[in-house]
Amino acid sequence: MLKHLLIENYALIEKFDTGFRDGLTVITGETGAGKSILLGALSLILGQRADTRVLRNKDKKCIIEGTFNIEKVNIQEIFLQHDLDYDPTSFFRREITPQGKSRAFINDTPVTLQVMKLISERLIDIHSQHESLLVGTSDFQFHVVDGFANILEQTESYRSLFNHYREQKKQLETLEEAERNAKADIDYYQFQHDELDKAKLNAQEFERLEEEATVHRHAEEIIYNLEKTQYLLRDSDINTIDLINEVLSLIKPLSKFGSKYGELTTRIESLMIEAKDISGDVEGVKDAVVHDPGEAARLETRLDQLNQLLLKHKVRSIEELIGVKGQYQKKIHDNESLEEKIRELRQTLNRVEQKLNQKAAEISRARAGAIPGIRKEVLHNLKNLAMPHARFEIRHEPLNALTPQGKDKLTYLFNANPGGTLQELSKIASGGELSRFMLSIKSMISAKNLLPTIIFDEIDTGISGETSTKVANILDGMSKIMQVITITHLPQIASRGDSHLQVYKAVENGVTNTYVKNLIDDERITEVAKMLGGEKPTKVMLETAKELIFNFRNYSSK
Repeated sequence: MLKHLLIENYALIEKFDTGFRDGLTVITGETGAGKSILLGALSLILGQRADTRVLRNKDKKCIIEGTFNIEKVNIQEIFLQHDLDYDPTSFFRREITPQGKSRAFINDTPVTLQVMKLISERLIDIHSQHESLLVGTSDFQFHVVDGFANILEQTESYRSLFNHYREQKKQLETLEEAERNAKADIDYYQFQHDELDKAKLNAQEFERLEEEATVHRHAEEIIYNLEKTQYLLRDSDINTIDLINEVLSLIKPLSKFGSKYGELTTRIESLMIEAKDISGDVEGVKDAVVHDPGEAARLETRLDQLNQLLLKHKVRSIEELIGVKGQYQKKIHDNESLEEKIRELRQTLNRVEQKLNQKAAEISRARAGAIPGIRKEVLHNLKNLAMPHARFEIRHEPLNALTPQGKDKLTYLFNANPGGTLQELSKIASGGELSRFMLSIKSMISAKNLLPTIIFDEIDTGISGETSTKVANILDGMSKIMQVITITHLPQIASRGDSHLQVYKAVENGVTNTYVKNLIDDERITEVAKMLGGEKPTKVMLETAKELIFNFRNYSSK
């Protein structure tokens, strides 16, 4: 429950600092005094966004701090999940700087607005004036039924799984689109890869082929030159080897006349050996050269093939061409992997869909079982709120497709008057009827949702007379099981409060300020009297206000 609220530099409030009690707290004040400003400030520590427009003094930061007793709220696990220190008395704080920066803290630990909202939603339900319109929305109607059926955790688990399922479906659609785009190109990739693969590329082959092809192109010239060389070295009448041998025979005998002649002899002998080796090598090389037009054509064809591939793929070497082949192979493999991912994701989606259908069926059965009880309690509450002829039904229809809410369609049908046909609630109910209907709903589900605090912002809109007393009775009944804070214009409700806060405006030095005062005893009697009869209540009004307040106290104490 809310124990204390501090507001500094927010809208018309310079500083607000007050505590809150158990039971029913009423907040009253003239229209425009700033009662709803309190809720606006409180919403900041419930995770709502804000900007510098909320700053009263643009040079100072805005501070909102709420103290909550969370001892009876089972949220320790949430604190643990987000690395927050759990304390039965916890502090929620928001700061808005003049620069527009927003900071949020829980027990002095910085948190995101999402975390602050996640936790605060388990602490307070704020029912603002416009929320009565929400009763006609699908989300609210499901929330009411699920809260009454006590399956909020089940539906949250279902929604979480459904959101994951929806994300996976989007992922599948993306993969399938990528697969369709890839299929348009995959034949091209496969053709290019196969062409390169059939070429049996070898990084060392190209240079060898060029050399062999050159030899074949000039085979006749090579053979002629080698044969002429062989002739001059060994086969002619006056050949090189014979001449070297003759020189050797002339120099060798001179070795006995000095070492220099011996050195010449050694060099000539080496020359002889080298000449004979060259002669042998020339013969071997000549024998290897074959003038084969067929082989020459084959080599030229192979070279043409490789050169065309180099030109086609705009690369300069066989190594780069092998790299191009690898790129095509990767694209083909990626497409195969994509197909496998799609198969696996489809299988996963089938399993998740089966699980969702199972959960949806369980939820649907629970909703069907809860609807008669909801109808009974709402009609009972509406009767107590001076709507004895009201008729209310919840149409529960099964759906074929999965939705975020399961496989159900819920429609709230209503008619406040006898006769006539039931129609959708949002299309037929007036503002006052919607307010009373919403109060009936809130009263019904408040205990089941186990929220420690509920705040009503003028739930009494559009009602008066005896109905006001009925509303007061319901609010009083709710305050016995939870903390209820209500902003009201009705004396019947204001007189029921266990505590009473008055909001008022005052102009000081040309500046309008909103203040809040905790009313007790005669102050409270005067305020209720003003609500009964205007700014200057008569003695009769004062006595009536006193009777309202003290008769209720005596009644409650019995």
